[in-house]
Amino acid sequence: MEDLGKIHQLIVPVFGHEMTFNLEIILMTWIVIIGLLFFGYLATRKKRIIPGPIQVLGEIFVDQFYALAEDALGKETAKRYAPLICALFMFLVLSNWLGVIPHLEEPTKDLNTPLSLGVMGFFIAHYAGIKKKGLKAYMKGYFEPIFFMMPLNLIGELAKVVSISFRLFGNIMGGSIIIMVVSYLVYNLLLPPFLNAFFGLFVGTIQAFVFTMLTLVYISVQVN
Repeated sequence: MEDLGKIHQLIVPVFGHEMTFNLEIILMTWIVIIGLLFFGYLATRKKRIIPGPIQVLGEIFVDQFYALAEDALGKETAKRYAPLICALFMFLVLSNWLGVIPHLEEPTKDLNTPLSLGVMGFFIAHYAGIKKKGLKAYMKGYFEPIFFMMPLNLIGELAKVVSISFRLFGNIMGGSIIIMVVSYLVYNLLLPPFLNAFFGLFVGTIQAFVFTMLTLVYISVQVN
């Protein structure tokens, strides 16, 4: 329990200000990235008409998320954004699963990770909207149905970033705290491993899918 709240930081002075980096989260994020690159290498190394198990798994991910993107965005627009949606889900699900492995932690347990992904989705969605509709039609949408609704529409768009980010962060951090508390109460007996598997695998997968689908929906709202 004494480890709760401990963060290994790197503080770098920049022009009279201090930039603080969470070293554990950076390391965990790179583990996820390397894991995904290794998976991609194995899935595409020897592509065959009769695929092996890893190629099958890779094709399932790609096919399913391309289909979801086509349903939400249309066939042409999906070609541009489906790779992002697929990569986002794979990154999040592996990040959420990482905590199941002893001595490793989920990058999404740090608010900076889901918040940065939420901000990324926000800018991509609005860029897609401007590119699809044009700047004039895009700006006009903030004044509908009545012009004085603009502040509320603007707040609503910004609230999406907060909502999507804090939902993921809260579920992953909450699960970690519950596992830690229960582990100390029952001295790491049978229950914590099952809790770890439940929060890491089941809840982690659900939250990764929800975050990815909300990002897809936000893009769809802007382009349609």
